[in-house]
Amino acid sequence: MVRERLADYRDRVRGQLLAAFREEHTPNQVAASFAIGIFITAMPTGGLGIGLFFILISIWSWISKPAIFASVAVLNPFVKPLVYLGSFQVGALLLGSESVGSLDGTATESAWVAIKQLLLGNLIIATFLSAIGYVTVLHLTRAHRRRSRRRTGTSLLSILVGFFRRK
Repeated sequence: MVRERLADYRDRVRGQLLAAFREEHTPNQVAASFAIGIFITAMPTGGLGIGLFFILISIWSWISKPAIFASVAVLNPFVKPLVYLGSFQVGALLLGSESVGSLDGTATESAWVAIKQLLLGNLIIATFLSAIGYVTVLHLTRAHRRRSRRRTGTSLLSILVGFFRRK
């Protein structure tokens, strides 16, 4: 069941990224769209990030729709809790805070410390994931388009061999 669901997410991401690679957007635009999507999806928006995607798409025509929505499939329900856990840990490390459970303050103070840790750590992790996503999708887009250009170029030999192929 889990394996099937992961395969489904992988296929969905692959399909959306291939659609983005085939668009008329430049490789930088495709990569930037994916990075923006990763950044927004990694943040604790409570599902409002997808609405923000639609707003960004309507404002800027350079944003690749398949690339920005592929980020939702990348940061899926299996991965998102790990991002939040890592965010909380990074935030605690950067703020030098003790564990929220070990604080002797009120529940409000503990909640405030936890929110600060989560948001700061999430900002760092979202920026890091966006940078990795940008570089990766830029490379993949360029490689896919190079490979596609090589395939579309028909040589005289391939035309001649084409006459002898079985149909």
